[in-house]
Formats: sequence, structure tokens, C-alpha cells
Amino acid sequence: MFGMFNSNPTKKMRKQYNMLLEKAMLAQRNGDMKSYAKITEESETLWSEIQAIEKGAK
Repeated sequence: MFGMFNSNPTKKMRKQYNMLLEKAMLAQRNGDMKSYAKITEESETLWSEIQAIEKGAK
């Protein structure tokens, strides 16, 4: 009954992940490959953290 009040721990992280992907795409379009690589690396790290949390929750 009270499960609906529990927050999803990865919801905020997924939002940040999507923002990083969009930021990386814009950097790539502008030709800034160093920023693209850095942001992509950050997003991959965040994605692995999200997967670890979701795997532990099951």
C-alpha cells in the first residue's frame, strides 16, 4: 500500500543521463570532439551506475 510513496532512486540519474547524451550530441554537431568524448565518458559511467543500482534492486 505504501509502495507508491517510495521514490525511484534512478529517476534523477536517468534524467541526468539523458541531459548528458543531448549535451554530447550538440558538442559533436558543433565539431568539438574533445568535449564530445569527455561527456560521452561521463554518460557511460553514469549508465553503469544506473544499471548496478537497478540490478541490486531486483
